[in-house]
Amino acid sequence: MQTTASSRQPLYAQVAQHLAKLIDTRVFQPGQKLPSLREIAQTHQISMATAIEAMQWLEERHLVSAKPRSGYFVTQHPQTPALPSVSNPPRHSLVVQHSSRVDRLNTTSPDPVISFAGACPKDPDFFDEARIRTAMNQAVRKHRLSLVEYSDQPGTDDLRKAATQRALHLGCQLHPQDITITSSCIHAVSLCLRAVTSPGDVVALESPTHFGFLDLLESLNLRALEIPTHPQDGMSLEALRLALDTQPIKAVLSVPTLSNPLGAIMPNTNKQRMVEMLSAQGIPLIEDVVFNDLMAADERRRAVKSYDLQGTVMICGSFSKTLAPGIRLGWTEAGRWKEAVRRVKRIEGVPTNQVLEHALADLITQTGYEARMRKFSEFMQARLKEARTLIAQAFPTGTRVSSPPTGFTLWVELPGNIDTQQLFQRCQQESIVFVPGSLFTASERFKHCLRLSFAGTWGPAEKKALTRIGQLARIL
Repeated sequence: MQTTASSRQPLYAQVAQHLAKLIDTRVFQPGQKLPSLREIAQTHQISMATAIEAMQWLEERHLVSAKPRSGYFVTQHPQTPALPSVSNPPRHSLVVQHSSRVDRLNTTSPDPVISFAGACPKDPDFFDEARIRTAMNQAVRKHRLSLVEYSDQPGTDDLRKAATQRALHLGCQLHPQDITITSSCIHAVSLCLRAVTSPGDVVALESPTHFGFLDLLESLNLRALEIPTHPQDGMSLEALRLALDTQPIKAVLSVPTLSNPLGAIMPNTNKQRMVEMLSAQGIPLIEDVVFNDLMAADERRRAVKSYDLQGTVMICGSFSKTLAPGIRLGWTEAGRWKEAVRRVKRIEGVPTNQVLEHALADLITQTGYEARMRKFSEFMQARLKEARTLIAQAFPTGTRVSSPPTGFTLWVELPGNIDTQQLFQRCQQESIVFVPGSLFTASERFKHCLRLSFAGTWGPAEKKALTRIGQLARIL
């Protein structure tokens, strides 16, 4: 592999990702010794320091381990299930006409319910409740007059500046005056869609996709065009290009980093290609970056927006999944459509709460945010790894499972004869819930799939319940 300083990725990351691919494809087998640091440096024409950084990158992802005086060895992993299949959705757009997917998740099971359904963190250990309470109290004291005043501004200066600072970690150089604060990330997505589409228009998105997006398209009378999506690399750009050439697409809605439900991460080279492709045709990309901060210290968290030179990308985010779920504020920088988005927000007449904005700005800018995100990411990485092992042991032979580097969810593909809606009903009788795969599409696919969320508590009861889902799937 040739490394080059002109690449957008650091040299150590180029080398590390090349070695990771060799490990993933079993060129280097589990337990096998890797070439020495000196050999790696010579092969890739890099310094010893860069070679050491590359190996540290691999160690952080548990792909290799160091043995004193012996070198680096490929980590021995237990037998794990294969990845889900690449999706193959219809090539034409569809009207989204199912009843609300959120309503279909309502359960009448007796309490307590062990839930693998919600993707918003509920484990009290995830968040510093005292820190959040202090920020709220200070915001009320300092900005108490805002409680008795109306505001039609796009957001407080404090929060818009804080969002701009955080966007730097995604590779984006934004301006606070271009940021619009919203009531949530999905609200930001809604504003962007309303600014660039009309009823009946076609919106391209991943397959499978977040069921909240489908509910949103249905409410706006928009057609969904699902694009084939790889469980690791995300939306197929080849399929997207074909769709752009053959379908009247008015916008693309995507979660390029830790997509929901697959947890896929589009390579940075593909992110750049994607924005170039859409910019050439003047088609807006609505990019959801709500999970990007979970990729702390990983260059793959870079946003597509960071490559945008023409204002084609409408970036949408929030901190509800990483910092304070109860302060459910979002933000967007809508590129060339920012004034259209603000106009839609004013027409809605739904201003955001300034006290909450000041409190959130305080929390975002406090020291230690990056360190907490790294810890959070490693915590979830270990939890997902344990869950995949349990699934491999308990679920039917032939089960496939996604393998995101971190995040809250796993996408499970069962053998094709198993209907997960029936499995859901059977599990519900035992007070266990998850999300059937059919909710993540506008078509009739993914009936043999399900999404499991591990954002709640994770103890003996939850592990037993996960095993029980597999046992019930075996006997359906």
